[in-house]
Amino acid sequence: MSPVARERRGWRGRADEGSAAVEFLAVGVLLLVPLAYLVLTLGRLQAATFAAESGAREASRVLARTDGEATARRWAQEAVVLALADQGFTAAPGALELECAADPCRSPEAVVAATVRVEVALPLLPGAVPVQVRRVAVADRFVGS
Repeated sequence: MSPVARERRGWRGRADEGSAAVEFLAVGVLLLVPLAYLVLTLGRLQAATFAAESGAREASRVLARTDGEATARRWAQEAVVLALADQGFTAAPGALELECAADPCRSPEAVVAATVRVEVALPLLPGAVPVQVRRVAVADRFVGS
């Protein structure tokens, strides 16, 4: 190999030094930002699902097991507010919808249902994603005994 060829070969090798680190950082940042956004978004959606599920479950249980329909509805609302606050959400008006298959709700083997709705605001985007959970509970068979 001639000295000129050696010199060119050596020069080419030195020109690429350090470019791998720059490329790694550029690609890493380009991939890290969307991945971090995805994790944040999925985390908020999962928290809303946990909150809505917990609130609906407890609200239906309260409605099926508490004497006095007005008291039961108030306690069910408080259970939903607590479940949503536990995950960092606020209960909007109409977040809880209660349904009774019998009148009164606490009749023997009456089916009661609670539906909880939560609007999840996505980070850095306008609008919200609705999360809705419905849970059903059955009043005790011997409630009047």
